[in-house]
Amino acid sequence: MKSNALGNEGNPARLLIKVTRDTLPQVKEKYPFLYLEKGRMEIDDSSIKWIDCDCNVVRLPVAMLNCILLGPGTTVTHEAVKVMAAANCGICWVGDDSLMFYASGQTPTSNTRNMTHQMKLAANPAKSLEVARQLFAYRFPDANLETKTLPQMMGMEGLRVRKFYEEMAVKYKVGWKGRRFEPGNFEMSDTTNKILTAANAALYSIIMSAAHSMGYSPHIGFIHSGSPLPFIYDLADLYKQQVSIDLAFAMTAEMAGYYDRHKIAAEFRKRVIEIDLLGKIGPDIETILGKKQCLS
Repeated sequence: MKSNALGNEGNPARLLIKVTRDTLPQVKEKYPFLYLEKGRMEIDDSSIKWIDCDCNVVRLPVAMLNCILLGPGTTVTHEAVKVMAAANCGICWVGDDSLMFYASGQTPTSNTRNMTHQMKLAANPAKSLEVARQLFAYRFPDANLETKTLPQMMGMEGLRVRKFYEEMAVKYKVGWKGRRFEPGNFEMSDTTNKILTAANAALYSIIMSAAHSMGYSPHIGFIHSGSPLPFIYDLADLYKQQVSIDLAFAMTAEMAGYYDRHKIAAEFRKRVIEIDLLGKIGPDIETILGKKQCLS
């Protein structure tokens, strides 16, 4: 702690508190994400400020943010990234309104024991399959998965998801012809698929930042493989039903086919907070990987 007790006469002395990793809030205590576009993020004194395209200035409490999603038209200074790394606030570069996930900045963690544990599980075929069963057990709590192979469980999941899409289409009276997404051809999708794509991309960013903060690798998955972020996709499937799929059909009906990105972002943020997503991720990983983890 550093205290500046020599305040000017008539002015109260200013107290500066040095933030260390021990004093930072845990992932579960943070605000999930903040999306920014068309502006500049830089340092002002020891804090980070955001200057938008109309020169409005907003100070950002990065220590309380899980991640910042940077959209088109943003710039960030080297010092701002340095402060965000010290505050364990993740950065993700995304498309317009997080429609596409491009890249993330990884913050250093205090140790690698969580990643080591994750790698040992993934390298052992029997243990890797057991982790996959734990993941599927969230979707099939009453099913006996002990004798199921990974392809069999993936088949069960595919049927379950298709059925859920159809149920949501009936519930919200929305026409549904199936999940379709063509990279780089977002505008050709129907409204429901557009919302699904946008919400899923934002969900990946949030989980990515949380997993990074807790010292896990996004690249070591147990169900998904051959994709850029298999572990993130494994985890995201636990929450899509609540924060993406139901949202997509509900908003399609509410907007009568018109894609309103501001409404979608607001409703997505509301749902993420309502289900306490950041509070769930840590305990869920602990259950899935069967280990008392190191929470950042």
